[in-house]
Amino acid sequence: MRHWVFGAALVAALGVVPLVTSSEFWLTFFLMALLFALLGQSWNVLGGYGGQFSFGHALFFGLGAYATGILQVRHGVPAWPAAIAAIAIAAAVGAALGALVFRYRLRGSYFALVTLAFAEVARILVASFDYTGSGFGILIALAPGAGNFQFADRRVFYWLAWALVCLGCLVALWLERSRFGARLIAIRENEAAAQALGIDPLRTKTLALALSGAIAGVAGVLYMQIFLFADSHIAFGPTMSVEALLAPIIGGLGTAFGPLLGAILLHALGELARHATGGAPGLNLVLYGVLLIVMLRFLPDGITGLARRRARG
Repeated sequence: MRHWVFGAALVAALGVVPLVTSSEFWLTFFLMALLFALLGQSWNVLGGYGGQFSFGHALFFGLGAYATGILQVRHGVPAWPAAIAAIAIAAAVGAALGALVFRYRLRGSYFALVTLAFAEVARILVASFDYTGSGFGILIALAPGAGNFQFADRRVFYWLAWALVCLGCLVALWLERSRFGARLIAIRENEAAAQALGIDPLRTKTLALALSGAIAGVAGVLYMQIFLFADSHIAFGPTMSVEALLAPIIGGLGTAFGPLLGAILLHALGELARHATGGAPGLNLVLYGVLLIVMLRFLPDGITGLARRRARG
């Protein structure tokens, strides 16, 4: 119960950040933390509740970002319909990928490597065609206005990201209490036993991957509308996949508020390392790798799990 109170207090505190500070640094810091908390929640749906560890969640993030950008730039689709279509595309690709890999019972390291391979293939393909911006990326023209999903005031994007993170937390809470979530957790604990009880692993995991892809697509759309630019390395690169899995692992796998806590701590650590080293390129990935090893070795259930153990003790 205590972690629920802490999680709700953390969400409430983040909601009033724009009211207590006008600093662009802090607004941007917490905005990016919220964005990656949303991406982490998408990974948490599949990895935390379903036990299927993906190393290629940048695939769905990149599809959300690129699809909305291409629809607006190449086809003149208005921003809001383009955003909805991009999220649907990310969900559809998640469902198709799930139907393919889960049909052949890929799990564990095999599933992780397959998702990584799909993300890398997508990155290479996007960087190879003029239609997708080739190596230059996609740039959306600046046209501030609610109808164009562009806001001159950064606080509007902040509150939108905060609302989406709240929705992601509600999805996680729904998984903890719904029949679908119970089936997904049963598969995580013991897939053979779950199947013996009548649960369809293929259908359940495929739906979970589609839901996970949709949430990651939302994060990609929001990123694209905030910065109005993305290239293949940003959208489909390994950094996105690593941040997607690190946030819930640090905060607590299979918990509603773990990805949010993990994203804040991860970005705080990243900022400290950036200032300490002068922004050395590639250092963040090294740091993330070390952090992942440490967390898996000493805190496999994350900060939330540690707090629960201390509370019980």
